[in-house]
Amino acid sequence: MPLFDDNVSFYLQQSAPMTQDVICLHIFKTVQMLVLTSKKLICEICVVRDLKTVEAPPPIVINKYSDEQLRAIIKQMRERQELYKEKVVDQYASSPEISPPEKKKAEGIDEKKEQVDMKTKFIQTAWLTVDTVLEPFEQQLDSMLGNTIDPFTDRRYVAWLSVVTLAFNYNTWFITARLCFPYHTESAIPFWFVMDLLADLIYLADSVVFQSRKQFVKAGDIIKDRQMTKKNYRDCERFKIDMLCLIPFDLLYFQFGFKSIFRANRLLKADTFFEFSDRLESIMAKAYIWRVIRTIGYLLFMLHLNACFYYVASEYQGIGKTKWVYSGLGSAYLRCYYYAVRSLINIGGLNEPHTVFEITFQMTNFFTGVFVFSSLIGQMRDVIGAATAGQTYFRASMDNSVAYMVANRIPSLCQNRVRTWYTYTWDAQGMLDESELLDKMPLVMKTAIAVDINLATFQKIDLFKVRRQGSQMLVDMLLRLKSIIYLPGDFVVKKGDIGKEMYIIKGGAVQVVGGPDNSIVFVTLKAGCVFGEISLLQSSKDGGNRRTANVKAYGFANLFVLEKKDLFDILVHYPESQKVLARKGRKLMKAKGPAAAKAEEDKKKGLALFGPKPATPKLLRAFGGNLNKKLIERMKVTARQLSVTSKYLHVTYHVIYLGLVLFSLCFRLLVASEHTHTHTLILFSY
Repeated sequence: MPLFDDNVSFYLQQSAPMTQDVICLHIFKTVQMLVLTSKKLICEICVVRDLKTVEAPPPIVINKYSDEQLRAIIKQMRERQELYKEKVVDQYASSPEISPPEKKKAEGIDEKKEQVDMKTKFIQTAWLTVDTVLEPFEQQLDSMLGNTIDPFTDRRYVAWLSVVTLAFNYNTWFITARLCFPYHTESAIPFWFVMDLLADLIYLADSVVFQSRKQFVKAGDIIKDRQMTKKNYRDCERFKIDMLCLIPFDLLYFQFGFKSIFRANRLLKADTFFEFSDRLESIMAKAYIWRVIRTIGYLLFMLHLNACFYYVASEYQGIGKTKWVYSGLGSAYLRCYYYAVRSLINIGGLNEPHTVFEITFQMTNFFTGVFVFSSLIGQMRDVIGAATAGQTYFRASMDNSVAYMVANRIPSLCQNRVRTWYTYTWDAQGMLDESELLDKMPLVMKTAIAVDINLATFQKIDLFKVRRQGSQMLVDMLLRLKSIIYLPGDFVVKKGDIGKEMYIIKGGAVQVVGGPDNSIVFVTLKAGCVFGEISLLQSSKDGGNRRTANVKAYGFANLFVLEKKDLFDILVHYPESQKVLARKGRKLMKAKGPAAAKAEEDKKKGLALFGPKPATPKLLRAFGGNLNKKLIERMKVTARQLSVTSKYLHVTYHVIYLGLVLFSLCFRLLVASEHTHTHTLILFSY
């Protein structure tokens, strides 16, 4: 049996990789060494045998076929080695194909460049001619539209997109209807021709006037140059689609008659509709209204297409031929649309189909209706869910708070106030926390909003009237403001509390109150007023930053709060402004200080002259203190004021006070006249 078959020689004739050649060579050498070694061993054995015996050695048998195969392998490997040497030396023999000369290759490249240049020059010349023709018309429009148009903020562009969308919807609805229904009568053709021409003019104006003026962004820069906006529009895919929409296939009317199929290319301008939808949503306060309208429009258009298909199927079967097809009575479009509504929405009550075509059409209609209707219902659910997401979050937050209060047995009065706060906060600002919305914005936008709302009010504060170099400090303060809503009657600050905040009234009003039961209103502060600003810069070592009055909300009050910690964090970066604010704070305290100091001095003088009032006996308080507390308290206040002015008034105060006490005791005695013994004990003890 041969050691090598014919496949080995065939494989070696192919241009195998060098690694395989090396392996084959090693195999061959190994086999050759084995053969030589075996021959040598045989010879040695024969010699040994000759020494031992006189017998002649057996003849050496060599396979002729193996020897030929080995020699052929060696020959082929040498030939291939020579071939590889030639390839290394000859640089043009890298592939079996002959490469073209460099000169011809350069000539081919130059010819292609010339063709491209000629094509580019021709296109540029053509557009230059068009621009030259339209230049007077464009100059007249510059006074109304401007040199370029911002497609994101210019309301005029959105209004124009609405006009183009109307033209697109006209083509979408009426081309399909005219294609299926017999509406191309002699009396209707002039009307359709005029409407088609008007829609085409709108398409043309959109391409020539508006789309070529749209600004665009390139490498972060807003390009406003007219020539560059034109070039950008003519190089984009939308220009190609617009040109396809404007190809006048209508001229085929003269050859084939008035058929709406030649206007099918007008349906390619769907990008304008979606662009109008996006722009309208971005400028609407309640964008979900447009989303609902758009979804309903999708449903109506699907029903319209189904009505067209039903009429075509009825014509194919024969109008009025069976009960399932259109009978031919009444308005064809309304009857078919009515069928589409009942069929796609699966209302039922339709005539049973009879033929195979009718059954197939009806089954397809049912399956399509289930798919389309379920998709639109899901889309409508998403739209409504997105529109009410904020309301759902508000309800969930309120319900969780109420559940927490119920679980902890909070009094109903407190629960009602919490509910009132939730409801008013949501009605007033449409969210529970404004910071959640502002945190998603970049710093530049947050700064712009804060400056627009509060900078004018902030600059009116005497403490913060700084020069231009301190304006950045004010901006940093505005970014630290927090919005808080107080309910009617809530105390914003109380007398004696440590002042850690400054307040700016955004909406509503607050009152500075005092006197007994805080019934005296000293002043009412309305939107734009500020209070508590001096407490921000005072030190609390000697209690100097304590509140000097009670401030409560009069109605619902929306306040901005600036905390002392935030102010000091800002002033670290503005040391000069910190010194200026400290000086202004001391000046304001001196301006407001004499009145308070004088009142304290008068109080000390009165105490030194007359001493403190003795405490009321417990038994007397038990019987006479509940008769008329308000009257007694007022008399106490009056007596204290009189004690400061004169010693005799102090004596009068005691006389009046004792008289009132005796009057109350007498009244008690008259009421409880049946218990005489008890009265005697009381009088004796007194």
